[in-house]
Amino acid sequence: MSKKNSPCIGVCKFKRDGHCIGCSMTKKQKEMSKKLKKPKQTEAFFAMLVAQQEEMGGYGHWQGAYERKKRGADRS
Repeated sequence: MSKKNSPCIGVCKFKRDGHCIGCSMTKKQKEMSKKLKKPKQTEAFFAMLVAQQEEMGGYGHWQGAYERKKRGADRS
């Protein structure tokens, strides 16, 4: 069984006004991301998250870390 892709990069420090410094999700968004089942829901959620990250600025390292994690999950 393959591992589900996630925007989480394993940092989980909610220091930016309740947003994680690694992926920019809030705790509520993190809970919601675990419940997404359909690919279109997941794609829409990730698009929203990328827009949120762009709006918040900073922490540009996330995209590269996410791509590496995704490649690893796809191999599982």
